[in-house]
This record gives sequence, structure tokens and C-alpha cells, in this order.
Amino acid sequence: MVSFIKLKNALILAFDWILYGAGVAGHCQVTVTQPRSQQTDSSMNSVSLTCTFSASGCSSSPPEVLWFRYLTNRHQDLCTPGCTDNQKYKVHSSGNNILLEIKDLTVNDSAVYICGIAFSDSDSPLSKQTGDGTVLTVTEKQHSNGKLISMIIVSSLLFLYSSAVLTSFVVYKKRQKKMFLPTENVALNQNILNILQKINSGRKVFQAIAQELQKQRYARHCQQPDDLEDDTVYQNR
Repeated sequence: MVSFIKLKNALILAFDWILYGAGVAGHCQVTVTQPRSQQTDSSMNSVSLTCTFSASGCSSSPPEVLWFRYLTNRHQDLCTPGCTDNQKYKVHSSGNNILLEIKDLTVNDSAVYICGIAFSDSDSPLSKQTGDGTVLTVTEKQHSNGKLISMIIVSSLLFLYSSAVLTSFVVYKKRQKKMFLPTENVALNQNILNILQKINSGRKVFQAIAQELQKQRYARHCQQPDDLEDDTVYQNR
């Protein structure tokens, strides 16, 4: 942390040296803000670091935009204001928003990136300020791990789907067995039904015969008094 503070002070002095001899006295005050950290994957190929500034009492002319990179024990001038490698770094400005585009990302691009704003027409100490820096972390490509994770997820979903289909099939078969009897049981039940129908038919025949006998007995009973009366009359005569 101490070395970083010393570096920031050194950068402010560097601003003074870069913009030496410019400007007039005034009360120009600049404030620069940067996100604390940003993480990306080297497969993204490029990344943009943001920097926002506000100016009070400064001229309306556009300020000088400077970008530095702080490594372990040293700093590098990336764009001061011209970029040292136009194929690797590019600055985009839109009002009070500044972007540093870094192309061809590798893990070696991990560092602290510091944005600086300076109004060259003012000699006020506050007209040249830097942000607290953005810690950029570039990780290795994650395509292989991403594909592996995707394959695991797809395989798990297919396994769950197959299990659900198999369970549904087993349950359906069990219900079919309960709803429909086997062929042998159906034949046995049919034989029992035929026997019951025969027994029922035999009962009907027996009832018919019994009814016929009862009718004959009733008829005989009704005729018997007439015969007796005829015999009595004959005997008296």
C-alpha cells in the first residue's frame, strides 16, 4: 500500500512534467473515479476499463487523458497521452467517461490500471488528478471447463428423463395387470359362469316341473268331490 501511494505521487509529478509550462493560474479542481476491480477471461480477447472524472472551475477545453499500469515493482506508461502500442491499447472518450480498451488479452495483462486527467491550461495542483486504480484480473480460458460442465448437466438431465420414463412405464404395466386378468383366469371364470348358467337353467326346469305337478294335483283335488257326489247319489237310489 505504501509503495502504491508513492507511485501515485510519482504519477502526479509525471503529469506536471508532461504538461510543464502550460496553463494559467486558476481554481481548476478535478476528481477521478475508477472501479476497484474487474475480472475477465482471456477468451474474451479484449476488455474495456472505465474511468469517470468531474471538473470544477476548469476550462471548457478537453483535458489530457493518461493511462498507466502498475506491476509488482514498477509502472508502465501506456497512453501519455499517445498509446505506446496502438495495436494493444486504445483510448475512447465520451464526455466525462473514459475507456481504455485492451486487446489480445493474456494472463500477463493482470495489473493495476490507473487513469489520469489533466487540464493543461491550468497550473492548479488539483487540475491534475489520478484515480485509485482498477485491479484487472485475467484468468485462463474456460472453454474446456465450460463444455465439461455443460456435458455433465445435459447427461444428468437425460438420466433423470430416462428414469422418469422407465418409472412411468413400470407403473403403467402394473395398472394393466390389475385391470386385465390373465387368459387362464378369464377362461376359468368363463367356465364358472357357464356352470352357474346351467345350474340356473336346471332350477328353472325343476320349478316348471314342480309347478306342473302342482297344477295336476290341484286339478285332481277339484274333480274329486264331484265323483264322490255321484257315487253317493247312486248308492241311495
